[in-house]
Amino acid sequence: MSRFILILIGITFVSTSAWSQDISADSLLDELDSIEEEQKLLPEHIFITQKLFWGEKGVLRTTKISPLNAQNRETELKIRRTMLKLHQLGGFVTLAGMIAQGIVGAKLYNNPTNDLRQLHESIGSFVNISYASTAVLSFTAPPPLVNRKGVSSIKIHKGLAMVHLTGMIVTNILAGQLENNPSLKPYHRAAAYSTFFAFAAATVVIKF
Repeated sequence: MSRFILILIGITFVSTSAWSQDISADSLLDELDSIEEEQKLLPEHIFITQKLFWGEKGVLRTTKISPLNAQNRETELKIRRTMLKLHQLGGFVTLAGMIAQGIVGAKLYNNPTNDLRQLHESIGSFVNISYASTAVLSFTAPPPLVNRKGVSSIKIHKGLAMVHLTGMIVTNILAGQLENNPSLKPYHRAAAYSTFFAFAAATVVIKF
């Protein structure tokens, strides 16, 4: 009888130990899941401008305006959606301005009058402001939850953005040198058309 009691106590002890280990294992898994969820609040790779504002040590985190947590990230994703809608609208406005500037620029190229030059410069100023505002909306929007791997319309859009951003810079630099060096006109025109086509392609591809 005493041997049976000892065996029963042993079985109880082993069962209790195993149950405790199960609880510890479950707690550990819960902690790991919690850590994983925290890590997924931000994607692995984000723009440097997004990191400046929305990164783990960004301005909005360190100033406690928007601490990094699930609730704030949900709000940030709504802000992101609004900013990207405005970005898309700004893209269409900028594209229309580029078309108008191209039409006036073609006339100016064949008939260089002061009126056309002033109109071309005015439209150019509008396009620069519209373009910069549209770019800022994209570069400073809160980051998504994840950056998906593989080729996508978003990645093609971003790739084309680097092309037309470079084109805008080159076009403006050349525009400032035309008065003293008219021989740069063909290069200015080529840069302007390249920028337009890259921008138009970026605007269209995002719709697919």
